[in-house]
Amino acid sequence: MIKSADTLQSVLVHVGLDRLGDGLLKLPFVRGLRRAFPHARLTWFAGKETTVYAGALNALVADQLDEIIEYGGIGHSPKELFARRPLPDRSFDLVIDTQRNFSTALSAMRIRHRYFISPAAKFLLSSARPKSGYKFPRAMQRQMLDLLEIASGKTFPTPDRLDLDIPATFREQARVLLPDGANYIAFAPGSGGRPKCWPLDRFMAVAASLQQTGTRPVFLIGPQELEWAEVIRQQLPEALMPLQAGQGAQSHNFNPLLSIALAERMSAAVSNDSGIAHMLAVGGAPLVALYGPTVYEKFPPMCPHIAVVRAATFGSREMSAIPADAVIAALQGLLAKAPAS
Repeated sequence: MIKSADTLQSVLVHVGLDRLGDGLLKLPFVRGLRRAFPHARLTWFAGKETTVYAGALNALVADQLDEIIEYGGIGHSPKELFARRPLPDRSFDLVIDTQRNFSTALSAMRIRHRYFISPAAKFLLSSARPKSGYKFPRAMQRQMLDLLEIASGKTFPTPDRLDLDIPATFREQARVLLPDGANYIAFAPGSGGRPKCWPLDRFMAVAASLQQTGTRPVFLIGPQELEWAEVIRQQLPEALMPLQAGQGAQSHNFNPLLSIALAERMSAAVSNDSGIAHMLAVGGAPLVALYGPTVYEKFPPMCPHIAVVRAATFGSREMSAIPADAVIAALQGLLAKAPAS
């Protein structure tokens, strides 16, 4: 049992790594840490690799986390248990391990501590455990918040959106790239893996159908899909691509904070399961999210207005199974129920 969480002086949170989508979904947990442990020095420890909190999303956590450590040497092999202790010259009042792998939890447990929280092996190693009958949630975000509740004894509800303190320069740039006076709908055809991508021609078909209603389509093209930009220019000359437009391309280097600021100016958005989907969601754009080989329930975007279209509904896990008409209908329904303010 953890006594007097408010008095703890040092807390370390162990994660494996944080990609962009992970980092956005974990923001409520990061914000909750300060309320849970108001007097503690907070250390974010990426045991296996890197974390976006040390890079692209640092501006969103700089006032919450006191220290960020990457490549901590945990989570690669059980042989770590016989190697040098992680952070050998450090000790913490509390270590929160967010991983469920038992050998990884044992490695994290070797960091010197007074209290240890880990979901591995049904909290077998933990100083505090959930009540009898507890069921581990499917959604990663809720898993993290549950760990915070178990560690602190405080309550942390699941948010459906966040108010982000984005630097004003990004919002100013977004206003230049997407001026006031138009009805913008975003299309994000890329993803970290091509099997998660709905065919580009169907994104363009949906965009073309909406142009007839006075909507201005906005395509958010990331660095892995740059070859698509010319195809879109040729077939949809009225579409905007702010991440490729003059000032945007020259200054932002695909900074996710600009994409979030652009999302704040959208009436709605259509996206594959991707990091950009989470950017659109936290930016407040009502979202049509397209899923095929991946599971929506584990990493649902943090969005109060969302319509999920699954390839499985059409008899396949292949993204190509989703027809354009289904996406158009989902988008129109979303706009009718939750029009942008």
